[in-house]
Amino acid sequence: MQHKKIPLADTKSFSSFFLDYIQQKESLKPFYHRFPILENFKDQIQDKSQTFPQTHRDVLTRVLLDQYKTLKSTDVVTKNIESLRDPKTFTITTGHQLNIFTGPLYFIYKIVTVINACKKLKSLYPEYNFVPVYWMASEDHDYDEIKYFRLYGKKYVWETVQTGAVGRFKTTGLDQLINEVPGDTQIFRDAYLKNKTLADAVRHYVHALFGNEGLVVIDADNRELKTLFAPVMEDDIIGNKTVSLVDSTNEELEGLGYKTQVFCRDVNFFYLDEGLRTRIERQGERYLAVETDISFSKDEILDIIQKTPEKISPNVILRPLYQEWILPNLAYVGGPAENIYWLQLKKVFNHHSVPFPMLMPRNFALVIGHAIARKLAKTGLDLPLFFESKDFIFNHWTRENSTNDLTVENERKVIRDIYDQLKKRAESIDVTLGPFTSAEQKRVLRGLEKFEHKLLRAEKRRHSDKLRQIEVVKDSLFPNGGLQERTDNFLNFYQEDKTFVSKLITHLDPFDYSFNILIEEQN
Repeated sequence: MQHKKIPLADTKSFSSFFLDYIQQKESLKPFYHRFPILENFKDQIQDKSQTFPQTHRDVLTRVLLDQYKTLKSTDVVTKNIESLRDPKTFTITTGHQLNIFTGPLYFIYKIVTVINACKKLKSLYPEYNFVPVYWMASEDHDYDEIKYFRLYGKKYVWETVQTGAVGRFKTTGLDQLINEVPGDTQIFRDAYLKNKTLADAVRHYVHALFGNEGLVVIDADNRELKTLFAPVMEDDIIGNKTVSLVDSTNEELEGLGYKTQVFCRDVNFFYLDEGLRTRIERQGERYLAVETDISFSKDEILDIIQKTPEKISPNVILRPLYQEWILPNLAYVGGPAENIYWLQLKKVFNHHSVPFPMLMPRNFALVIGHAIARKLAKTGLDLPLFFESKDFIFNHWTRENSTNDLTVENERKVIRDIYDQLKKRAESIDVTLGPFTSAEQKRVLRGLEKFEHKLLRAEKRRHSDKLRQIEVVKDSLFPNGGLQERTDNFLNFYQEDKTFVSKLITHLDPFDYSFNILIEEQN
């Protein structure tokens, strides 16, 4: 597999906000603690060591061992879970929704990033242990975002009428979907047929793919873990302390010209029950479960927090804090939008005296199969050009390869000179003729521009076969006009090459914040 890199900015696929963070722009530094470079982890380890309680380690280890008891765990995963009791063990974490069949490729890239980050950290700090963690977004209730995936250009959808937290969904119906999916799907067949809930099924297939690398999967939809988080629940639900902290940060970011990603509410928790996950909202002296008839007094909500905290679920604002509260975590690996919204939360972490983790961008990659690689070579175009729009690529190729003069730049210059002279002559007679002359100049120049476009379109028709070849490459590498990693499923490559994941682990560097081009070589 050939490996090339290009700067993220050259892909034209990322926001200026995210790029400013990657480039460590000075104005953004107050919104995070440390930038994720290897040498910064020494101080991050010290911060976490001094603030993470042993009781949290003990609860975490016990819960994880219980969650894995029905799964045939690898020795390295069991060892990693048990090591979490050790004050010298820390985690690198990524999180993601429970997309069926893993969803888009970048899910795989997230996990590869945390695995490789732990390996690099172990080599640099051998006296410590580093455990890669995948945090399942089992409490998310956005079924529409997880119900489908795309394979070989076709969209596969899991239809279910279930509601509430998706991790609690029954796997009913996925057995039928598996039969529609082409190729080897044994990993998913085992996961969906041997497990009753979506959370258990996702743990199963993620373990099948990454268990040998020691990846630990955590489901935080758990009573014991949420009991640890009860002080934050009370602080936010009763005290409403979070909203002012986030709002002030948002004002500062917006003052710098950045658009914030997430909205903070007075109460940043959901009420969670079977088939239900709905916002908690305070109205007067009552706490309402929005869009239901359920409500609580202050004493009743406090009673829930103390006795059944599993019925309280953090939203996007407090989920990051919950993660850092229960994990001995050093860095969070996320996509561009995730990294950005974490920057809104540092004051919340400071308020609760929890070290703000380093925010690591996940690996970004484009995988080019050998068949498409051959077609790409035949186009004669450099790969970075394919990150542009189709029209831009077609126009570029046509202008570069045409034997005809397709521009009217000389004529444009002549017209400007003529009208500049006409304007001077007209204004010498009557100054009010100046604007009229300028308007006429613009009209003629627009006509020239239209003529130039017609020349280009006519020339493109003469090269339609070649442009169709270019279009095939573009559509293959950028499905639906976007990045491959945001659309295609990893089975596109894994079904042909069972070493695909291990190749990603070999080639991708978690601390190199570039865009990776991976070109498969023909056997």
